[in-house]
Amino acid sequence: MKAVRCHNHEIHVHDVPAPSGEGVRVRVASAGICGSDLHFWQQGFPIPFTLGHEIAGITADGTPVAIEPTVYCGHCERCVRGDYNLCVRGSEAVMGVGRDGGMTEELIVPEKCLVRLPGGILAEDACLVEPLSVAVRGIGLAGISSKHKVAIIGGGTIGQCAVAIARQATDRVHLFARHEAQMRAGEILGATLGGDTEDYDLVIDCAGTDSAMAQAANLCRPGATILMLATYWGGLTMPAMQMMMKELRTVTSMAQARQGLVRDVEVAAAALARNPIIAPTLITHRLPLDAASEAFAIAADRKQGAIKVAFIP
Repeated sequence: MKAVRCHNHEIHVHDVPAPSGEGVRVRVASAGICGSDLHFWQQGFPIPFTLGHEIAGITADGTPVAIEPTVYCGHCERCVRGDYNLCVRGSEAVMGVGRDGGMTEELIVPEKCLVRLPGGILAEDACLVEPLSVAVRGIGLAGISSKHKVAIIGGGTIGQCAVAIARQATDRVHLFARHEAQMRAGEILGATLGGDTEDYDLVIDCAGTDSAMAQAANLCRPGATILMLATYWGGLTMPAMQMMMKELRTVTSMAQARQGLVRDVEVAAAALARNPIIAPTLITHRLPLDAASEAFAIAADRKQGAIKVAFIP
């Protein structure tokens, strides 16, 4: 069985044994390359596991599913209150980080990690459920209404997912993106491009840089909210004076979990089913596992038009 792993800044396709043990066997139909996967590769993180936490496939009985990638314990205080993304197991609970992930042909996962797909969603597209659920959680924590004017900084996958989710609540969504393909995708999903006014109620940082945070503070009206939805690998310098003078609220968000009685992944799957233009807009490239090195190179070169690169085992 083929599996994609990273060693010494290089992507390799390995032959590995088929998975065994308790759980549900899933034949992988799609596995997306996340910005985190690119970071592991480019920074040479010593991860001895198969990569991939954006996963969807078909169970042995033919059911199409997405996979929630956190194998949480379920009984620590954080899991009990619904914040199982903060489980005491830490990174070892996350597929593609602390255990084998989905850039392979099949895997076995606990039944609690399955997300049964609504009708109309193809498993080949459902690797998008995971990044959409990241936007669902963050925007849910930040709060949004039909009256809000929203700015999104960064046009990668998470930025585009934030556009798609925010547009379900308000038609006043503006995207600030660097590359032409990102701007075009944002417009297809319903965002207006740019805008220099400083009157946004919610600004979502999906870029994760000092300059993006400074821009976010500039765009906010007094009393507004900044949602930190990016991954901040290198730390961050905050525009503290401006944030203080405007009394800006900051909200952080990590992966996905449960809000109330509903899992973020379930809301994300429903959003993907409700808006059929999301998948063809975001998945710009599909490649087999054997082309793993090429796929990672494409995903890293945003200037060439890549948004989501997905494996089809």
